[in-house]
Amino acid sequence: MTSVDELFGKKIIESKGYSVGEVRGLTADLNGWKITHLQVKLEGKAAEELGFKKRFSSSIVCVPVSLVTAIGDVVTIGQSLTELSNNADVYECKK
Repeated sequence: MTSVDELFGKKIIESKGYSVGEVRGLTADLNGWKITHLQVKLEGKAAEELGFKKRFSSSIVCVPVSLVTAIGDVVTIGQSLTELSNNADVYECKK
């Protein structure tokens, strides 16, 4: 089992091996007591590919935890950047 503290700052790698960004936070369903999304600060290429590129600030998107396939030194998700860009469950996190 991985603690929440261990997730913060971990790199997110997509299914083809490209870096998406790093974990900056979590979104939880407090009624069900479960984590629903990882809040991911996107890297430049990923932000452009996903259509979240902002001019003066970094983009943070919410990625469903259901996409996570492995957690180790990095967090691996089971979709490519192209698949993520078409996934309606990936959205910009509200601050």
